[in-house]
Amino acid sequence: MYDLNTLGKKAKSASRILAVTGTAAKNAALEAVADALLSHTDEILAANEKDLEAGKAAGLRESLLDRLALSRERIAGMAGGVRKVAALPDPVGQLVEGHTLPNGIQLSKVRVPMGVIGIIYEARPNVTSDAAALCLKAGNAVILRGGKEAFQSNKAITKVMREALCAAGLPQDSVALVEDTSRETATALMKLNEYLDVLIPRGGGGLIRSVVENATVPVIETGTGNCHIYVEGSADLQMAADIVLNAKTQRPSVCNAAESLLVDASIAEKALPVIAAKLSQKQVQLRGCPQTCRILPQAVPATEADYDTEFLDYILSVKVVAGVEEAVAHINAHGTGHSECIVTKRYDAAQQFTAGVDAAAVYVNASTRFTDGEEFGLGAEIGISTQKLHARGPMGLLELTSTKYILRGNGQIR
Repeated sequence: MYDLNTLGKKAKSASRILAVTGTAAKNAALEAVADALLSHTDEILAANEKDLEAGKAAGLRESLLDRLALSRERIAGMAGGVRKVAALPDPVGQLVEGHTLPNGIQLSKVRVPMGVIGIIYEARPNVTSDAAALCLKAGNAVILRGGKEAFQSNKAITKVMREALCAAGLPQDSVALVEDTSRETATALMKLNEYLDVLIPRGGGGLIRSVVENATVPVIETGTGNCHIYVEGSADLQMAADIVLNAKTQRPSVCNAAESLLVDASIAEKALPVIAAKLSQKQVQLRGCPQTCRILPQAVPATEADYDTEFLDYILSVKVVAGVEEAVAHINAHGTGHSECIVTKRYDAAQQFTAGVDAAAVYVNASTRFTDGEEFGLGAEIGISTQKLHARGPMGLLELTSTKYILRGNGQIR
């Protein structure tokens, strides 16, 4: 089997150096990485072309091929993303809290790197540079395990980054790629407790479930997005239609796209035709409850499974509900804790919804598509956590750190 232990040992050694590396040195290394991505564009594109040819031969869907494809513009975007991370404030060493204990000891709680972060992801090669940059800025070494579809691209990108780090005076093993895409090696990485401090999966529901169920390493679960828009009885219908159209169709293949529409029974006769007309611009298929199908003849009957499905396509499940309480109950029963929205003019309805819905991001009168690290002002993100321990929602640099207590005394004993 592929030698993960050696990879882990080298990454752990690199993490010790990164933990005490200053901000200026980390930023200089990231700038070097960005420069190297640009200067090696042709090399990266040649590797990507091999992946695309293999993907086409394997019959990958067009949407997956689009995620896999790189271009000069996309590589320039990757380099720009690395520079953005370099420009962000360094979280390492930040004082979280501090006070003097009754015995005179000065207590400080400061942010520190996690150590070695493992990331398992699928067919988006830009994740390779994004994730590595975020981990490095937060003082962590990273072990990357991408999908087989993007292997040649990931290998070329990692090689460029490692050489740039070495030239900038940081350990090249700060970034490592698992060069074996077998399921067995992925499972072994999930159990690399001696070297990995945390494991983050990025991808579809199947990948995330596999990591959560098989890992013995602590996992930050970046979840699937069965996101809802609830149109409450007082809603502005044009606003509601615009929000639903954007949340469903602006980019349907991502986790913050809406997958389900709930409409208050008091306005269903008026609201559903207005929203459906808007969605028809993008030929969205509606799968509705009996009341929805009565109002909208073009809707097809929804199954119970439809309300639990992250379609990632131009498909929307629809249900008419009696009010805020039923909407909240439906979302909490079928949602994935990602992003939920209410469209309303009523302050009390908004308050009831935001308090009752169990999700990482809850919106009032705005599209769920804003759940994103860059949109939230984090600069970039490593993923969107739908769990509740340590991190929840878009994860930026702060979420890639832990904390340490430092206590300064002058001879106190207990």
